[in-house]
Amino acid sequence: MSDQPAARLPDGASDGVAASGGEGRPTRLPARERAAVWREIGAVLGVSLGASALWSLLAIVDKLTRAVALNAQTTTMNNSVTPDRPWLDLAYQLTGIGLAVVPAGLAIYLLGQVRPAWATGTGSGVDTAPVHGGAARATLGDLVGGAAYRLGFDRRDPGRDLWRGALLAALVGLPGLGFYLLARGLGINTTIAAANLAAAWWTVPVLVLSAVGNAVLEEVVVVGYLYARLGQVGWGMPATMAASAVLRGAYHLYQGFGGFLGNVVMGLVFGAAYRRWGRVMPLVVAHTLLDVVAFVGYSLLRGHVGWL
Repeated sequence: MSDQPAARLPDGASDGVAASGGEGRPTRLPARERAAVWREIGAVLGVSLGASALWSLLAIVDKLTRAVALNAQTTTMNNSVTPDRPWLDLAYQLTGIGLAVVPAGLAIYLLGQVRPAWATGTGSGVDTAPVHGGAARATLGDLVGGAAYRLGFDRRDPGRDLWRGALLAALVGLPGLGFYLLARGLGINTTIAAANLAAAWWTVPVLVLSAVGNAVLEEVVVVGYLYARLGQVGWGMPATMAASAVLRGAYHLYQGFGGFLGNVVMGLVFGAAYRRWGRVMPLVVAHTLLDVVAFVGYSLLRGHVGWL
C-alpha cells in the first residue's frame, strides 16, 4: 500500500467505514440496507475464512471420530505438493499464497466504494462526497487507498506499527506456546507440525511469505472489514469483538480445541488493540512475527527439540 493514500474524507464527512477502534463507530445503516450488507459479509467470508471455518469444523469431526486420541494425531501445515520437483513445488506455494490474500483485497475494495451497490437511497451513511479536492470522479486507486487508509493498512507510521506489533506478538506468543503445550498434554489438541516443505533454497523465504499472507488475510478480513461492517448493521463493540474472535477460533479448529480456544483469546486481544489504536497494521506485524517464529522455528528445530 502507498505511504499516503490519495482518498481522504472531507472534514466532518462520514463514510460508514471508519475503523471501529480509534476514530469512532461506523455509521449505522438504515434497516432496508442491512440485509444487503449481511449478504456482502456472507460473500466475503464465503470465499475466505468463513469457508475455512467450515472445512475446519469437518476436520475436527474427522479427528474426533478416529480410533486414535486427539493428542496422538499430528496436524501438518505448509506442506510440499511436489517435493520431487522443487521448481513446481515453488510455483504451487507462491500461487497458493497469492490466491489466499485476494479476499483481503476484495474486502478493502468493497469498503472503499464511494457508493456500494447496496446503498439504495440517501442517508445510507456512505460518503458520496467527491475526493481529490473537489474532483468529480475518484479512481479505483483512490477508493482502495482511501479504505486502506481508514483501516490503518498502510505505511503512514511504520516505526510505531513495528514496535506495537512486536509488543503484541510477545504478549500473545509466549503464553500461546505454553497454552499449546498444556492443551496437548490435556489431550484436547493435536501435535502441530508447522512447516513441512521440502528442503530447498526457497524454503525459508516461502515460509516468511506464507506468514505475511496469513497475517494480511486474517487481520484485514476478520478485524478491519468485519468490525466496520458489523458496526454498520448495528452491532455493538462487545458483540463485534466476540464474533470476530470466535470466527478466528473456528477456522483453527482443525488443530484441536486448544487451537480454537487459544485463537479466540488472541482474537479478543487483537480486537482490543485495534479498538485502542484504530489501525490494522500493528496486528499484521504481530501476526506475521508469530507465524514466522512458528514456521521457520519449527523448520529449524525439528528433530532437535523433543517437545515439538
